[in-house]
Amino acid sequence: MTTARTLGTPLSPSATKVMLLGSGELGKEVIIALQRLGVETIAVDRYPNAPGHQVAHRAHVVDMTNGEALSALIALEKPDLVVPEIEAIATETLVALEEAGRITCIPTARAALLTMNREGIRRLAAEELGLPTSPYRFASSLEELEQACAEVGFPCVVKPVMSSSGKGQSKLDAAGDVAQAWEYAASGSRVDAGRVIAEGFIDFDYEITLLTVRSLGSKGEIETSFCEPIGHKQVQGDYVESWQPHLMTPAALASARDIAGKVTANLGGCGVFGVELFVKGDMVWFSEVSPRPHDTGMVTMASQVQSEFELHAKAILGLPVDVSLRAPGASAVIYGQHEAAGIAFEGVADALRVPGAELRLFGKPESFARRRMGVALATAVDADTARQRALEAASRVKPVIR
Repeated sequence: MTTARTLGTPLSPSATKVMLLGSGELGKEVIIALQRLGVETIAVDRYPNAPGHQVAHRAHVVDMTNGEALSALIALEKPDLVVPEIEAIATETLVALEEAGRITCIPTARAALLTMNREGIRRLAAEELGLPTSPYRFASSLEELEQACAEVGFPCVVKPVMSSSGKGQSKLDAAGDVAQAWEYAASGSRVDAGRVIAEGFIDFDYEITLLTVRSLGSKGEIETSFCEPIGHKQVQGDYVESWQPHLMTPAALASARDIAGKVTANLGGCGVFGVELFVKGDMVWFSEVSPRPHDTGMVTMASQVQSEFELHAKAILGLPVDVSLRAPGASAVIYGQHEAAGIAFEGVADALRVPGAELRLFGKPESFARRRMGVALATAVDADTARQRALEAASRVKPVIR
């Protein structure tokens, strides 16, 4: 891409068509941002009535790990851009289609392939780019994992090489925890339950997401912009709170931007990348990168002039972006709390009475106790106050079965 796209009219021969592979809460917001720019949107997910299905021009239910089914759907719809929103996709198919000139994948099919597999992105970061990471080993059996954990030392973290949102992730304190971690990793893997990564534990002060945006400059060159750092809290490997900005030392912020800039430049293409980093004092370690908007970045719907979803939509279309902070903000997750379909939410009015608070209820058709069904957002004069407001608003929303 060297110029901004000419945008057509949806549902007409001039339409600019974008297909989202994965249409959860993040994909839904990207679709809304695209539609505000007059883009025709196609939402794809593995189950019907996904959040993005509810707002797109057209919706499809497909097993996206099935390469033949995915290729057939792309041939049917002929999108101008294919935008992966989750990891569980037949990425080899995307690579083949891109190499054949049949699709433009965001940011690139190679980026989707590498980041779907923790082994690919970790080897790229540590072994090719020389970025600082935690010590790590890969294992394909319980015996290999026992050896891997012994080599990286305890405590350590074990994750499936293919999963997302903390699924299958365990913190191990001793050798006696390995067998249970192996079984849990297998249950949490989205595609291939046969391989895991064991990471040595870093004694970090905090972890951040540095949203990194690659977009087209006025002279046709790719420019890299950085949003303010996002702090976040995780429980059982899944984010439950995030806030922006997270204060860092100037040296740590410079290192974080350097690491994020290097890894995203190697992945290429345009769009938003969620770069996860560990920080201790002035030291920064690379953890992971998602070549798409990040769940912790939902805070930007309150805190930034343009949310991460608007930034992604504009960047992939070759349009200018603005990463400015509007106000300190925070987000807090609203869990389903029930195992049921079509739940309802009480307390919405009470939640919106919290100063500076907003809600996003995702519209997921089925609830699980630990499924993220919504998020409370809040702004304030500082991030700590915003966190208190977001948590208070989230606590007032009561999922119920009717």
